[in-house]
Amino acid sequence: MNSPPLDFVVEGVEPLTHAAAPTLAFRLRVACANASQEIQNVILQCQIQIECTRRRYSSGEQERLVDLFGAPSRWGDTLRGMLWTHASAIVPPFTGAAEVQLNVPCTFDFNVAATKYFHGLEEGEVPLILLFSGTVFYRDAEDTLQTGRISWEKEARYRLPVEAWKQMMDHYYPNSAWICLRRDVFDQLCQYKMQHAVPTWEQAFEQLLDRASEPAL
Repeated sequence: MNSPPLDFVVEGVEPLTHAAAPTLAFRLRVACANASQEIQNVILQCQIQIECTRRRYSSGEQERLVDLFGAPSRWGDTLRGMLWTHASAIVPPFTGAAEVQLNVPCTFDFNVAATKYFHGLEEGEVPLILLFSGTVFYRDAEDTLQTGRISWEKEARYRLPVEAWKQMMDHYYPNSAWICLRRDVFDQLCQYKMQHAVPTWEQAFEQLLDRASEPAL
């Protein structure tokens, strides 16, 4: 017996303001093609990819994304979609359709390509494709509990406002950013900070940047 066919639509997104880490909450509508079919629940997995080629980029955005895609003149070869993250949710019992919150944890680690990408955008939208898999629990005509797999072809597209991502990061990290350093590099920076009695990490970086920008004698 075939599993009940499910369809997925993203109806909106908003940042969670009281999560342990930056999180975007996607409002996901799950609908069964057979409106009278009772679905007991769904264990849902989702892979989210960024469709980088499905939007235009300003000159400022192109400059900020060189680290990811190289010079804009090469983007015909280097601009490609990228994996953003994975998420999961439990869909409660429903008949016909239900709305579930798909929580997507986000990171501000600039070693992560998706973080560099989001940070490099000024405005507009980020084209996403959500790819679904998982298990459906339902009852057949004899009221026997059955299980089935979600078809690998099930997907949904959504254009995430850049402003939603920026507001979320501004809420969790106001006027801040995170970088990850190798331990030996951090130790050298720490030694420099102590030797020169620099009170904050920001000032240590500022001094080093000022020295690097001084013209060579």
